[in-house]
Amino acid sequence: MKKIISFLLCVISILTIMPVTAFADDEYFTKEQIEYYKNLGLQGTTVNVYNWGEYISDGSEESMDVVSEFERLTGCTVNYTNFESNENMYSKLIGGGVSYDVIVPSDYMIDRLVDEDMLLELDYDNIPNMKYINKEFQNLYYDPDQKYSVCYNVGTTVLIYNTKLVDEKPDSWDVLWDEQYRDKVLMFNNSRDAFAIAQAKLGQDFNSLSEQDWTQCAQLLAEQKDKVNPVYVMDEVFNLMESGEYAFAVYYAGDYLLMYENNEDLDYCFPKEGVNAFYDAFCVPKCSKNKRGAEAFINFMHEPQVAYENCEYIYYRSPNITVENNEDSSLYGSDVIYPKDINTQYFKNLPQNIIELENNLWTKVKSGKLSASNEKQEKRIYTECSVIGGAIFVVVIAKMISNAKKKKEQDLSDLY
Repeated sequence: MKKIISFLLCVISILTIMPVTAFADDEYFTKEQIEYYKNLGLQGTTVNVYNWGEYISDGSEESMDVVSEFERLTGCTVNYTNFESNENMYSKLIGGGVSYDVIVPSDYMIDRLVDEDMLLELDYDNIPNMKYINKEFQNLYYDPDQKYSVCYNVGTTVLIYNTKLVDEKPDSWDVLWDEQYRDKVLMFNNSRDAFAIAQAKLGQDFNSLSEQDWTQCAQLLAEQKDKVNPVYVMDEVFNLMESGEYAFAVYYAGDYLLMYENNEDLDYCFPKEGVNAFYDAFCVPKCSKNKRGAEAFINFMHEPQVAYENCEYIYYRSPNITVENNEDSSLYGSDVIYPKDINTQYFKNLPQNIIELENNLWTKVKSGKLSASNEKQEKRIYTECSVIGGAIFVVVIAKMISNAKKKKEQDLSDLY
């Protein structure tokens, strides 16, 4: 009897000191999922992920720490870094000296990266969760043969405003040029999104090939700088708009909901002139040194549990059908995330001459070189220089005439 009691006590002691997880179900994943990632053979490898800021569930506020869970299941290390704009990401890639395995560009940038042969074709045998991607978000215009990308999120730009500082609900981009809101406007600090607002206001195609159109938009943005002195921001928009100090901000619809959680005085509208609708997607650049790990990460991001957690954390529309059809989702049926009957345009890759013109004009807009005050100053300087130049010309001519007259008189004197 004593031996039996001793044995039972020993078993109880062992059970007490052993980890609970050895006998409990995993917090997030099924045994099949755990086995799948364990058997990929990624232990000891590294996956370098380059993503937008504030664009993944990171474990804060009791959310899933997606990166840590991927590391736990695969045994590999994730080196996770952020960029603020497609252009910033592109500059890093084109500059060389970097090795990213997963990048998350937007539609038009994917188009450009494909044109410039900077992406690897994906092996969908390694991305079985492609089965969860809504057919509506496959074979899109920037990747018609579905070779290079897996859609991550879908969204639009939106006009955000502070009801404490704005009396009437706006319905147009015009308010961003209203002088009564001077020093109270937050604008995109990237050229494509900023120009799109001017293009919408002017009724232009977001993908215009007319240099005159882009110049006209730059002049309109310069006019805005003169009138309201906007602050150009990207992720800084969260703290600045939530602080209640600014009347307007232009940003992405999903981010409005995050701002609203921290400041219920904020509201939004989709301006009647139109907004940009966009897709962000996972791609593997040619500089990748761990393509297998990259495809595993992409697949993991579309596990139903992970896609749901990301959606709940960042508030963007997921192309994952398990999320979209989940009535428990806080975004289910949201008018911000699933807008109806709004005027939208998509960005496409532009030819090099337009890209260079856009970049040049954007630099001039931000530096104030296209502002009306700067033009007036340049005109004044030009006028003053012309007057001075004219005066110098008159003096020189008069001097030449005087010298010629003196020489003629001297020649006549020599004759006599």
